[in-house]
Amino acid sequence: MPYRRRLALLAVSTALPLVTGAAGQARAEDIKLEEITVSSPSPIVGRPAAGPGTGMGAAYPIGVLPVVTNTFSPVTVVTREQIARDQPRTLGDALFDRPGISSTTYAPGAASRPIIRGLDNARVRIQENGIVNGGVSDLGEDHAVPVNPLVADRLEVIRGPATLRYGSGAIGGVVSAENNRVPTFIPANGYTGQVTTGYSTVDNGRLGAATVDAGKDGFAVHADGFRTAADSYAIPGGIQRNSYNESQGGSVGVSAIGDRGFVGVAFSHYNAIYAIPGGEAEQARTRLTPNQDRVLSRGEYRPLDGPFEAIRYWAGYSVYRHDEIGIGENGIEGRQATFKNREAELRIEAQHVPVFTALGTLTGAIGVQADRRSINTQLEAFLPQTDSRAGAIYLFEQLEVLPGTRLQAAGRIEGDRIRSTAALFPGDYLPVDGEDPLAFRLTRRFAPKSASVGLLQDLPYGFVASLTGSYVERAPTGYELFSQGPHDATATFEIGDPTLRLERARTVEASIRHGDGPLRFEATGYYTRYTGFIYKRLTGALCDDDFASCGTGDELRQVVYSQQNATFYGAELIGQYDAVPVRNGFLGVEGRFDAVRATFDDGTNVPRIPPYRLGGGVYLRAEGWFARVNLLHAFAHTRIAPFETDTPGYNDLRAEVSYTKALDPAVYGASEVTLGLQGRNLLDDDIRNSASFKKDEILLPGRNLRLFLTARF
Repeated sequence: MPYRRRLALLAVSTALPLVTGAAGQARAEDIKLEEITVSSPSPIVGRPAAGPGTGMGAAYPIGVLPVVTNTFSPVTVVTREQIARDQPRTLGDALFDRPGISSTTYAPGAASRPIIRGLDNARVRIQENGIVNGGVSDLGEDHAVPVNPLVADRLEVIRGPATLRYGSGAIGGVVSAENNRVPTFIPANGYTGQVTTGYSTVDNGRLGAATVDAGKDGFAVHADGFRTAADSYAIPGGIQRNSYNESQGGSVGVSAIGDRGFVGVAFSHYNAIYAIPGGEAEQARTRLTPNQDRVLSRGEYRPLDGPFEAIRYWAGYSVYRHDEIGIGENGIEGRQATFKNREAELRIEAQHVPVFTALGTLTGAIGVQADRRSINTQLEAFLPQTDSRAGAIYLFEQLEVLPGTRLQAAGRIEGDRIRSTAALFPGDYLPVDGEDPLAFRLTRRFAPKSASVGLLQDLPYGFVASLTGSYVERAPTGYELFSQGPHDATATFEIGDPTLRLERARTVEASIRHGDGPLRFEATGYYTRYTGFIYKRLTGALCDDDFASCGTGDELRQVVYSQQNATFYGAELIGQYDAVPVRNGFLGVEGRFDAVRATFDDGTNVPRIPPYRLGGGVYLRAEGWFARVNLLHAFAHTRIAPFETDTPGYNDLRAEVSYTKALDPAVYGASEVTLGLQGRNLLDDDIRNSASFKKDEILLPGRNLRLFLTARF
């Protein structure tokens, strides 16, 4: 490859937040194709190679805070070794304590969806390897995300301009699970993998997961599998009844990797059963049975000549179903509701060659995206059959004005069509004798347009500052428009508004970061002004299983999708400092803080907002040992919306000790083993999540000890 072209490839791969190499998913020596950067949707580039004791694919030594400095907005990263130590069973569990991130915790360990800066469901896109997860977790907090983090190489939470790549459903952020299910590298010695297992005392939890990658002569294969099981978990003074769960699944994939790129395909399966604790769901012994089959394909081609450096695609199709089983109104246990979802998505990107201008080097990419979603429900389900289609074109451009000064602009134009059966309810959402809500077929069309600009500036002593501004429009979803019935698992009677308008958000965000050396930290502040913010509003009325009972019922809280202007602002800070050298490691201190404030123009508070949180602790990392003691304090949440209740604060004391040992694979069959013990909520405090619909009905798990073992080969 000509030297100039090598430099051009390097300039693009290190400049664009939407381009990365999959080398971060494997050890540096595992990459066969030195002249090909096999990309993933991750915005992270330039991750350091894994070293002894870090684990395969780990970008940082054990316990080191990952700070990404080459993106225009901060990116939260959960590394593979952190996943192996925490052993989360849901994405919400994996991200619950990260600054700026909470989760729904509707059914801890089973149904817990991430909340980013107070935003959830329709505003947080959840994807795996660049393709939407394909479940119905956005329709209800009781629905599980069909993605298990135990087999992920890393988790990323992407905010800011890079989210325009994925659609208006990513207005709050993108939670991305990255793994090698479609293989993107050939291991140097022919194979590599990891096995992890663990046990938790709070719920008699058992789990096991394994991944393996192998390849030769231009072909690579991947296989993974997991299984988890837990009983109803303990809380201070007792047991949280009806909180058990089980899940299992796996994937197989194959790719052909050549001199100019790769193409691959993978099939995965997921199924589970889990119970819903608290309230009517607990009394009815409600449980859900999600099941999903998914096909994913990815590819990349790098032409030798022409206007494009690389052309990439991501495509996926999934079939999902879950039944909600429990005791019905007739006192007989059986299937009470069924949710089905078929979803397909395709995204194609073309990355152009660098353009050398008088102002600097211009790099960028153009992409198109198309997706279709069909939701079908049966029995006591609140959403009629709904069909959604969307198509979009987007563009990213970055200009390096001076060494260390980069400007970015991005834009997206989208077309959405949503079709279902609408219903018009009385203005007070209470029944009128002898009249039923008027139902009719309706098709809504929207054309959201979004744009963003950003500045990334290198500062002295390794600091990096960024400033971004964005204008994003989001089309209302099918369930926000067309919901019209009971949802027993969440104990709500949900009513959509078929007249909802586009939601518009204007955001300014500033951050300063430092990622190398003994000091690692990032600090971010943001301000967002929403026009037509869509939210679930509790009316104060109670319903039974039909609209005629609203106002006189006693089982389900009436929730109406409403729209008004709102303002969100907040800050996030996290940092580590290696203070004292200890043998070949360090004794260090760490701290964190996050806060989000959200109000409507009329002075009332946006419902279900996470609390302010402050935490810190000490850690020791030396000679294969890692130890940490950390306290996280959540302040009482008293700035509540109408019909909400105050949430008391809590203290979550955590501790961990682990040892990692390098081994001779020829003797032991493994190259590295980590054994550890981790404690959560060691004070056995009452922990309630102010962002949860069920915070008054359930407590989060009490004191817990987790034993974990991971072997890499």
